This record gives sequence, C-alpha cells and structure tokens, in this order.
Amino acid sequence: MSKHQGSCHCGRIAFELDGDVTEAIDCNCSMCRRRGGLLAFFPREALTLTTPESDYATYRFNTNRLDHHFCPTCGIAPFSEGADPRTGARTAAVNVRCLPDVDLASLTIKQVDGASF
Repeated sequence: MSKHQGSCHCGRIAFELDGDVTEAIDCNCSMCRRRGGLLAFFPREALTLTTPESDYATYRFNTNRLDHHFCPTCGIAPFSEGADPRTGARTAAVNVRCLPDVDLASLTIKQVDGASF
C-alpha cells in the first residue's frame, strides 16, 4: 500500500493518505463541475490530517451528505468526508489533484453523472 502526502495549494490543509490510487471519478454535479477535482474514495481512517481541523472551512449542499472541506486562504478543496450510502462506513473523497506524487495520466478516470442524483 502506498502512502501519499497531500495538501491544498498554500499548505494550510495538509494530510497523509494510506492507499493505492489507481482510479478516480470525474463527476458532473454542480460542485465537481465547477471545481474540477478528480475524486478517489477511501475509508476515512486512510486519511490522516496533519494540520489542525480548525484550519479548514466546510461547505454542505443539496442532501448535506458530504462535508466538502476547503482552504479559506487559497480556496482549494483537497478532500470531503461522508458516509457510504450503501454501508454507512465513513469515507473520504480525496481530490487526487492535491496529491503531487500521483501521475494523473496513469489513472483510470470514470465519468459519474452526479448531476442526475
């Protein structure tokens, strides 16, 4: 299993991710379409925040099932948190664009029609 270091642009929100990143989703919901992130989902315990929780802001919309965390300084949204609707397990949706060591061209990108949910 790989360990990745991730952060927002300015570094105010930093984290470690334990997991192999081989695929990501490109969602067309109103949020993802605007921010342009590529998301990979992991169990929440795979993500360890290395900066204080108080350093990020959170945005919720629509069904309020996901906590979209973003940096109030640079505006980048490195990850979101929620629960898997099928199992209830806590999950982290990591914006793989915030993982500098991940080769985006090597990922399998799946299109997700989040706009229809």
